Amino acid sequence: MNKQQPIQVIGGGLAGTEAAWQIAQAGVPVVLHEMRPIRQSPAHHTGELAELVCSNSFGALSSDRAAGLLHAELRRLGSIIIGKADQHAVPAGGALAVDRAVFSQELTQTLESHPLIELRRQEVRQIPTEGVVILTTGPLTSPALAEELQCFTGMEYFSFFDAASPIVVGESINREIAFMASRYDKGEAAYLNCPMNRQQYLHFWQELTAAEKADLKDFEQESAKFFEGCLPIEEMARRGEDTMRYGPLKPVGLFDARHGDFRDPQNQGKRPYAVVQLRQEDKAGQLWNMVGFQTNLRWGEQKRVFRLIPGLEGAEFVRMGVMHRNTFLNAPELLLPTLQFKQRPTLLAAGQLVGTEGYTAAAAGGWLAGTNAARLVLGLEAITLPPTMMMGALFEFISSASPKHFQPMPPNFGILPELSVRIKNKRERYGAYRDRALADLGNWYARVRVSVA
Repeated sequence: MNKQQPIQVIGGGLAGTEAAWQIAQAGVPVVLHEMRPIRQSPAHHTGELAELVCSNSFGALSSDRAAGLLHAELRRLGSIIIGKADQHAVPAGGALAVDRAVFSQELTQTLESHPLIELRRQEVRQIPTEGVVILTTGPLTSPALAEELQCFTGMEYFSFFDAASPIVVGESINREIAFMASRYDKGEAAYLNCPMNRQQYLHFWQELTAAEKADLKDFEQESAKFFEGCLPIEEMARRGEDTMRYGPLKPVGLFDARHGDFRDPQNQGKRPYAVVQLRQEDKAGQLWNMVGFQTNLRWGEQKRVFRLIPGLEGAEFVRMGVMHRNTFLNAPELLLPTLQFKQRPTLLAAGQLVGTEGYTAAAAGGWLAGTNAARLVLGLEAITLPPTMMMGALFEFISSASPKHFQPMPPNFGILPELSVRIKNKRERYGAYRDRALADLGNWYARVRVSVA
C-alpha cells in the first residue's frame, strides 16, 4: 500500500480527533473531515474539534472505577484527548471534568498545526472507496452519509432512535427472590424473573406513573413520535393500571420451580401477579438487561423506582435507560474487535457510531481505530487489545454481543473477564480488576512496540 496516501478520517468529534492524532504520531499523513461550521448538527454550538455537547465530565477519576480505569489505560497509551483533559481539568470532586471551551479550542489548534494533519471543513456524503478510511461521525451522522452506510452494510436500518433499557450487574440481583425460567418452559431457562404480588405491583405502578421524566431536545421529540413500537415503560404505565401486565410484565407461562409447579391447581395462589424479566447481556452472565424497560425517566428516578421491584432492591446499574436520537451500527454483525469492518478491512469505525457510550470510550475507540489504520498503511497487522483491559473488553463486547438485542454500552466492570480469585468486597474487587488490566496493558504494549520496531 502507498505510504504517502493519506488516511481519511470522517468526523471531528472525540473519536475522530484522537484517531487523526494517533495516525499523525505514527508518521502517516491524515485528512480529517469535519462538516462544522459549514453545516451544523442540531446538538453542536461551535466549529471546534472534540466539542463536548452534553456534560463537561469524563466520568470518575479514580482508577478503581470503570471510567477512571479507561482514563489510566489511555494515559499510558498517549491519548491526546485524556492528555488535554488532564491539562484543562476543573474541580469536580471525584470526576475528571474540563473547561470545555478551552479544551476543544486547544485540541483544534494542536491538530491544525500538525504537519501531517490536514483539516477539511466539508460534509462527506459518501464513503471513500479507496485507501484506508475511518468513520467517526457520531450519533448525529448526517442523513446523506447515514443513507450511504445503510447501502454499504445492506441493513434496513441500524438505529435512528436509541431506546435502551437499564442494565444491572448480575451479582447485585437478589437471587433469593429472582428465579431463572423461560416462558412456558420453552428451551433453556434463559431469563431472570422478578415476581410481584398485587400490592407490590400497584405500588410500583403508582410510583412509575408519577416519576419525573427527562426533557427531550427539539430534534429528539420529532423522532420520538415515530417510536410507538418501543414505548417508554412509564408511558405504558400511564395508559392504564394493567397495561404493563399485558405487555412486558405479563406473568403468563412463567413458573418458579422452587415453589412447585404453578400449573398445579393447588399452587395457583403462588402465581405472580406480574413479573419483570431480565435478559443476559454478556457471555459470562455478569450483566442483565431489564426487558421492555426503555425509559425517559431521569436517572435518579430510574434508580428509585426500579429498586421497588422485588429482587432489585440493591440493584447496581451499569447503564441507565435512555431514549434519544442516535445513530449506531449493529457492531456485532459488522465489526471486528480491531474496529475494522468485516466486509472491508480498510474501513474502520469508532466512537458512538460503533455502540460505545461516553466521552472516554469514544477517545478509546479513536485510539484503536487510528492506531490500526496507521498500521495497515505501514504494512503491519492490526492489533487486538487484551480483553482484561477495559478498552479490550469494551471492543470485544461490541463485536461479539447478540446482534438481535445489541444496544450501546458504556465502560463497566461487568464486561471484564472474572478474576481468578473471587473477591466479595466491591472496592477491593474493582481494584484487582484495575491492577490486572494495567499489568496486562504493560506486557502487551511492550510486545506491540517491539513488533513495530
